Amino acid sequence: MMLPSIDIYAANTVSREEFAVSGHRACQGCAEILAVRLALKAFGRNTIMVMATGCMEIISTPLPTTDWKLPWIHVAFENAAAVASGVESALKILMEKNKIPRKDINVVTIGGDGGTSDIGLQALSGALERGHKFTYICVDNEAYMNTGIQRSSSTPYGAMTTTTPPGKKSIGQSTWKKDMPKIAAAHNIPYVATACPSYPFDLLAKIKKAKMVYGPSYIHVLSVCPTGWRIPSNMAIRYGRLAVETGIFPLYEIENGEYRLTYNPEPLRQVGDYLNGQGRFRHLTPETISEIREHVNADWERLKHLCGVK
Repeated sequence: MMLPSIDIYAANTVSREEFAVSGHRACQGCAEILAVRLALKAFGRNTIMVMATGCMEIISTPLPTTDWKLPWIHVAFENAAAVASGVESALKILMEKNKIPRKDINVVTIGGDGGTSDIGLQALSGALERGHKFTYICVDNEAYMNTGIQRSSSTPYGAMTTTTPPGKKSIGQSTWKKDMPKIAAAHNIPYVATACPSYPFDLLAKIKKAKMVYGPSYIHVLSVCPTGWRIPSNMAIRYGRLAVETGIFPLYEIENGEYRLTYNPEPLRQVGDYLNGQGRFRHLTPETISEIREHVNADWERLKHLCGVK
């Protein structure tokens, strides 16, 4: 576990209050529900959630039950950010007209990688461009996991899904993973960050920063999925760390245009340490793994340059 950099010794404190409680139907070892649970602890009670269709919606709200202890709105894949824009604007008007007391209310939108990088991208882009004060969290398990493990534009190169089966003429997913943090940053919003529940204090610190921003903020969370990644259910935290340690999923933030690595894992581990053991990559040849290594290293060097790290 990565510890925060502090000048004096102090116990790390995390709120005991839970807003994602027991009773959900998440798979064993799901890192996504852990990420959302931690994020909501950082946002606190004065929060309204807007959630796109996806794993979190399916497992948390089987009618008539729910495991959310906050105001929660379920919307379609394509319009989560648009609905959050409306909620934020409505709160602002109601406070201006003294219809409700003036106070800080967090508007948080949660979508999966499909609902973010594919179907909901236009609504997200519009909301970021208009400057609404809300936080968008993409919980990225790298495929449409709740509908049968189909590929999304966030599925990594070479991965096996039900719509990208490997074979004699296919290596599996044939395109590189879409860089959503870079797309969000291109809107010149105040805060963009990547995070992973395998590094909980890093995740909590970034959520707290996003909460304080005046304007839109975007957090991209790698959410290991044992079911879709074909790994044992007790290995989600381990594979999240390997993703970071190999440079496949770097932890960084972009605050008012300034890039900063929040964890430098150099020297990077071999990408094979991350790929091996995952059933979705079991068909990859040494040549394809070498190709992925070169791509990851090139991206890592570009990111270090942006962060001013030598």
